[in-house]
Amino acid sequence: MEKIAILASGEGTNAERIIRYFRERGTAEVALVVASRAEAGVVARAERLHVPCKVVPPAGFMSGEALALLRECGIGFVVLAGFLSRIPDDILHAYPRKVVNIHPSLLPKFGGKGMYGMRVHKAVLEAGEKESGITLQYVNENYDEGDYIFQARCPVVPGDSPETLAERVHQLEYRHYPEVVEKLLSEGGPTLA
Repeated sequence: MEKIAILASGEGTNAERIIRYFRERGTAEVALVVASRAEAGVVARAERLHVPCKVVPPAGFMSGEALALLRECGIGFVVLAGFLSRIPDDILHAYPRKVVNIHPSLLPKFGGKGMYGMRVHKAVLEAGEKESGITLQYVNENYDEGDYIFQARCPVVPGDSPETLAERVHQLEYRHYPEVVEKLLSEGGPTLA
């Protein structure tokens, strides 16, 4: 059974959904959560769900500590769930096309360094977009420039705030992210749908 590591910097709602999904399905195991900050909400979620969790600050990623941890835990696939740091080249080379990320917009729009969370939803609304959504992608050396795996769309509704749009986008994340990861693991990767 494939061992998955989830890398997160925030509250960990997607991480929790992915952990619960694979526990129910039994098709893979989330064997490790790596948080970039000790105060990240994902740490408490991992503890409640009895998933090993390690805190590795950004410097630990750059020094090779994170790669050593992934190897030590027998990780075969890496899932980013609200992870805000750049993934260093050593991990990308050790896990070619086995590091995936989710972004809360329809890339290539509203992506790149510094575009995450409410910043994205605010930019979507300010641009007058009629739709938003999610993009799942392979991670490469540049923020939000990896090959796309999957996109799902939702409408931008008149009167939306960044918070109401975020909630609609979160529902897409919760529904699709675990399923797409499972498909990647079982079939070697879907094409953009």
